[in-house]
Parts: sequence; C-alpha cells; structure tokens
Amino acid sequence: MEKESSMKIGKSAFIIALLILFAMIVTAGVLTLVIPSGSFERQVTESGREMVVPDSYRLTETDSLPVWRWFTAPVEVLWGDNSLLIIILLMFMVFMGGSFSVLEKGRVIEHLLGRLTLRFQKSRFLLMAILIFVFMFAGAFLGIFEAMLPLIVFVVPLAIVFGWDSLTGLGMSLLAVSFGFSAAVTNPFSIGMAQTLAGLPEFSGAWLRIIFFILVYISVFSFVYFYARRIEKNPKASLVYKEDEPLRSRYSSEKLIKELEHTESAGMRRALIFFMLCMIFSVLVILMAATVDAIPNDFAFPLMAILFLIAGIGAGLFLKMPVRTLAADFGRGVMAMVPGIVLILLAMSIPHIMTRGGIMDTILYNAAEAIKGRSTFETVFLIYLVTLFMNIFISSASAKAFLMIPVLAPLADLVGLTRQTVILAYNFGDGFSNMFYPTNVLLLVGLGLTVVGYTKWIRWSIIIQIPLFILSMGFLAFAAWIGFGPF
Repeated sequence: MEKESSMKIGKSAFIIALLILFAMIVTAGVLTLVIPSGSFERQVTESGREMVVPDSYRLTETDSLPVWRWFTAPVEVLWGDNSLLIIILLMFMVFMGGSFSVLEKGRVIEHLLGRLTLRFQKSRFLLMAILIFVFMFAGAFLGIFEAMLPLIVFVVPLAIVFGWDSLTGLGMSLLAVSFGFSAAVTNPFSIGMAQTLAGLPEFSGAWLRIIFFILVYISVFSFVYFYARRIEKNPKASLVYKEDEPLRSRYSSEKLIKELEHTESAGMRRALIFFMLCMIFSVLVILMAATVDAIPNDFAFPLMAILFLIAGIGAGLFLKMPVRTLAADFGRGVMAMVPGIVLILLAMSIPHIMTRGGIMDTILYNAAEAIKGRSTFETVFLIYLVTLFMNIFISSASAKAFLMIPVLAPLADLVGLTRQTVILAYNFGDGFSNMFYPTNVLLLVGLGLTVVGYTKWIRWSIIIQIPLFILSMGFLAFAAWIGFGPF
C-alpha cells in the first residue's frame, strides 16, 4: 500500500477549521444586513493604487446579498476582485503538494535530512537560533512572508529528526516569520508604505523598532527553545503527538543516518544538486523582488511555486522514476492539499461578502469617529485595536494601509499624537494577527503544509502571543509618551 503524503491534514482538524470558517461566513453575512452600506471616495496614486480620500464618506445604496449567496461565495471568489491572488495561492498549494510527494517518494527529502542530521545533531539549538533569526529577518526587514512558506516543508521534518515535533518546526518558521512581520523594521509593505502615505520619511524611527525586534526575537527563541527541550524529555507532552506518528517513523534520525549510504547514488546526487539549485535560485528571486523596484514583488510567489514544481519533477526524472509513477505520486500529493484548498476558498469568501455588502468603509468610518476626541494614549490603543479588527477582513498590509492610513493619520494630528506612533500602532495591529485569524489565507497555507490543525496551533501559540501583545502595548504607550517622531 502506497504511503500518503506526510503533509496531509487530519480529518478532525479540517472539520473544526471548516466549522469556524462557516460560522464566520454567516457572521459576515449577518453584518451586511445590519450595518448600513457606505463608501469613501478613492483617488488613484502615481503607482496606480487606490487610496481613500479623508472626510469623503457617504452612505450608499447597495443591495444586500441574498442569504443563498453567502454560501456560494467560496466559489464566487474565483472570479471576484482577488481572483488572481486566489488562483496563485491554489496553484502554489497544488505544485507544493505534488512536488513534495515526488521528493518523498524518491527519498530526496530523507537523504537531505540525513545529511543535515550528521552536520547539526550536536549543534541543533544553534541551528534553531539561526533559522528563527532568518525567518524573522525576512519578515521584519524585507517584508517577505509568502515566499518563506515553502521552507516549512523542510523545517518541520527537520524538527522531527531532532526529536522535537511539528509545532517546534512551525515555531522556527511560520511563527518566526509572522512575528518578524509584526516587529517590522524596514518592511516595505507595512512600514514603508504606511510611512509614505502618512508623509513621513521612509523607514524613519527605526531605532525603536530595532529594539522591539531584538526583544521579540529573544522571546520567540526562548519560547521555542524551552518547548523543544520539554518535548525532548517527554515526546507525549506534544499537542500533536498522535498526528506526528507517521513523521516520526519516516524521519527517525537513526534510520536516516543508517540509510544514507543506501540512498547514495549518482542519480540521487544529481537530483539533490538540481533541487538545491532551484531552491537557491528561488531565494535569489525573493531577495531581488524585495530589494529591486523594477521587479514586481507579486511575481515572487508564483515564480517560487513554478520553481518548486520544476525542482520536484526534475528530481524525479534524475532518479529515473517511471513517468506513470511520478504522475501518480504527484497526484497523491495534490489530493493531500484539497482540504487546505477548501479552507482557503472559505476564508477568502468572508472579505468577499463584506465588500459586496458595502460595509467595509462603514466600519472604518465609525471606528474613526469613535477615536475622535480621545486622549493620545486612548487614541494609539484604539488605532491598534481597529487595525487588529480590520485585519480579519483585509490581510494584505499594503492594501490595508491605502484604506486606513489616510483616515487615521489626520486623527493623530487632532489629538496631539505623532504620525510615527500611528504607524507603529498600525504595524503592530497588522502583524500580530497574521498568525491568529483563520481568515488569513497565508496562515491556512502554512498549516496546510503540515499535520497541525488550526485549533491546536492557537492553543500552542497563544502562550507566546499574549505576552508579546502586552509588550507591544507597552511600546505604544512609551512611543506616545516620548512623542515618537520625527512628527
């Protein structure tokens, strides 16, 4: 009997996530019935992006969505406003699942992990510190999130090899890049875009954000480190002990090292070299997209998916796998991604319903009205909370900036709060919910590449999220107190 892909999500985890998203779809639909529709006027910037015009909100006549369309929304999103993004995400899931299955069947993953085990077994915690820093740096300084997701499929098995669990692997990758985005220093899509819209010098005020980044890095590493040490002593303490059983049997360190010489061959060497070259090239593409203005960042994600497809199929051909076997293994990996694809469509249908109901601008307008007349400390905390709330429906940092900053920045001037502090509050609100809301498709994609379900992810990660949320509130209070500027 053929083994299933190790990236297959469990049935109970899928059903729970399905029910949560279904409840949120119904909630979004009900909100369109009780909240009046309205909109701000928009103007097109020089870069071609739409930005709201402050003080232009007006009530509008928008027909409410019939109830039956709440439940067709997961299909309607395929030709809606974000159809291109959704298609790219689905393509990514298909290519990743299929190619990883081929690499597993060809034992390329096992061979690579065996080599890494020999090299880092005695310095595994140093490797953990380096990986967490790399993932956090990518989010905080380069604004890279999506393109780091493929690396999860290697970091999670590596954690299993070292005697940890899938949650530890996610802590070194998904958690790290998410908190890196939260502790952004020069992230062009959150800090850079928001500061430009607020009229601030680009990346100004970095000194305070660097201090915050260092504290967050220490916190994340400590959390993952002590958790991993606990799992080493008692593997059954893991929340995903049962789900990890197939991974533990497949990626045992003793087994991988023992079988290294049996998997060594000219074909394996060529397959591994080809695969690594594709991965190195994809990393270079990511870095160029993040640093070179002439290369659109939107190209990086689909290009990584295509490169992973080429890497997987190419490695299979170098191993001289029969075409029929290769196609069957690829198809098996694609089928393992189907639950994740379903969850993505459901998650994307929630903002689709809100937008079609015309209530997104109304929510922002009423939030802005509630902030007026508050003290500086109240204002900064409310901006933080409003951003956290809006992130349920708009996960894109740049899209949210074009909607919110033109409305929120002038409010700061009225209460004597610096615009730099507003940007800090916006950035925290945008980042800290990236790993929490089930409407964030990138979180669902990341979890979909592992055996970890949404509810167990929340149970585990909330332990670090709460203290860092409190830390971020403290930094906002400090920024308001000192008049964090330049203005």
